[in-house]
Amino acid sequence: MLASGILLGFTRPVASAGEPVPLRLVQTIPLPGVSGRIDHMAVDAARQRLFLAALGNGSLEVVDLGKGAVAKSIGNLREPQGIAYAAGQDKLFVACGGDGACKVFDGKSLERVKDVRLGEDADNVRYDEKARRVYVGDTGLAILDATSYNHISDIRLAAHPESFQLERNGPRIFVNVPRAGHVAVVDRDKGVVTATWPLKDAGANFPMALDETHHRLFIGCRKPAKLLALDTADGKLAASLPIDGDTDDVFHDAARQRIYVSCGAGLINVIQQTDADNYRIIAKIPTAAGARTSLFVPALDRFYVAVPRRGAQPAEIRVFAPQP
Repeated sequence: MLASGILLGFTRPVASAGEPVPLRLVQTIPLPGVSGRIDHMAVDAARQRLFLAALGNGSLEVVDLGKGAVAKSIGNLREPQGIAYAAGQDKLFVACGGDGACKVFDGKSLERVKDVRLGEDADNVRYDEKARRVYVGDTGLAILDATSYNHISDIRLAAHPESFQLERNGPRIFVNVPRAGHVAVVDRDKGVVTATWPLKDAGANFPMALDETHHRLFIGCRKPAKLLALDTADGKLAASLPIDGDTDDVFHDAARQRIYVSCGAGLINVIQQTDADNYRIIAKIPTAAGARTSLFVPALDRFYVAVPRRGAQPAEIRVFAPQP
């Protein structure tokens, strides 16, 4: 049981009795001039750079993690939302919902290479290193060649997709389709939906994370606020637990068997995975109102949370080090 009295006003982390705090704030990086909603992030680990889609600001913020400061701000983007960095190609792919385009940037110079026009509300982006393909959620899933940047084809879905995850050891893509109330299972070799898994325990399924080792898919839901664990063999519900409100990102820390859920209610929920079917919240780490997007980078062993500017609270990135 968590200690009682967990409130948004707390400035210190609250962990389960006898448990060490699993995330330690180690750095705060200001985002000067950034206002409005902040969406997703990506990282260039080799160059120690964090890329942030400042949706409300219409900009791509490039953060030098070594210096702890913004190195460059690229403006005049229409609602940048999803970002993927393709290390093998040294290219950055930024999906913009305002004009339905995926912008391709050179990883070294950060010069824009190409705009690829897609469907409405271009959103989440994922990169398949083996196939050298980029997937962008719009009206379905658009597929781009990561080398030529050509729009190859589209995979049709029942409605606009939110977060989706690619198997590393298989051909499937798991896709949150909240308006349809299900998770779509896509065979990316065939380019078709092979199954849909209705969600009965909760809805508004936006973020998602995948634990391939234990064959579990983690779904963050907002109505009501819950984390669902689905069996990737058949989509059956393996576990369900309440979380805080307005989540937009979920990440699985395989090394520690933990799940990090960033919630716009102003908290990070840290969940310990005992085994494939058993989970418990071990800590709630205060952040700030609206801080619902995040990024866990195993290569750097850091968890980044984007805090938007609200009132006296400036926009910033809060950097957490997992413990132990």
